Amino acid sequence: MNIIQQIINGLSLGSVYALIAVGYSLVYSILLFSNFAHGGFLVIGGYICYYALISYGAGIWAASFAAVLGAGFSAILVERFAYRPIRERTPVTLYLLIASMGMSIVIENLFVVTIGGRFRALPPVLPMQPVSVFGFATTSAFDILSLVVSIVSLVALQLFLNRTKWGLAIRAASYNLRTASLMGVNVNRLIAIVFFVAGLFAAVGGIFLSARYTLYPQLGSTITTKAFVAAVIGGLGSLPGAIAGSLILGLAEMLTAGFVSSQFRDLVVFFLLIVTLIIRPSGLFGKAVSEKV
Repeated sequence: MNIIQQIINGLSLGSVYALIAVGYSLVYSILLFSNFAHGGFLVIGGYICYYALISYGAGIWAASFAAVLGAGFSAILVERFAYRPIRERTPVTLYLLIASMGMSIVIENLFVVTIGGRFRALPPVLPMQPVSVFGFATTSAFDILSLVVSIVSLVALQLFLNRTKWGLAIRAASYNLRTASLMGVNVNRLIAIVFFVAGLFAAVGGIFLSARYTLYPQLGSTITTKAFVAAVIGGLGSLPGAIAGSLILGLAEMLTAGFVSSQFRDLVVFFLLIVTLIIRPSGLFGKAVSEKV
């Protein structure tokens, strides 16, 4: 199989992982805990898009807009009612980690008991036809689209962080949240914005993953594990690291599936994780901090 084709496929898959991993890293950079409920926002976005397309006959743009808003506001609600009461009572981030595991299970089971656990496929609203890449390789229009949308989304996030007042506040809080609050930053509003952005990006990733594979309640936990691995490889709390780790993971998966066997994909992913933790525990772009959970 053409290696260029596999590289394009790997970059496409890695860019979708990056959408999820940057949200993961954003939350970690502010609150220093791994939000394992992040995959739930991916699933929420996927199901909103699915039902908007199937039940209401919406176009893909309208369905996607509803999905990202729904996932973003769901993330705000989870932070407000599950995490904020803990934050206000104790500085120990381990309790937030435990709460995030509980919320992940709650979100999954809400979908199981309300709409069932069967697999669902998104309608064929995204282009899937083969596309020639400068005559050197053939890939699908879906892979090109997901790569382009991911790049545009990540560039927009970078502009938001570098060019806006709240982006400046997020960058300041990532160094020291308490100092940022003493400088007049509304910490609760800042954290709500961070969770909204994380949920929004998770929903975009959820739409593409639902179209690439299928949609089911446990999809989020499966993908969150890989997004977490990507974030660890790149360096927890580092957005460039999350992107780099995701691209490495996507390339490793697709090259392994294309030239070895698809059964070894997950093995390679966790092998890369173990090697990273042995050689550079803080990740490619991460910095050692006093507490990581």
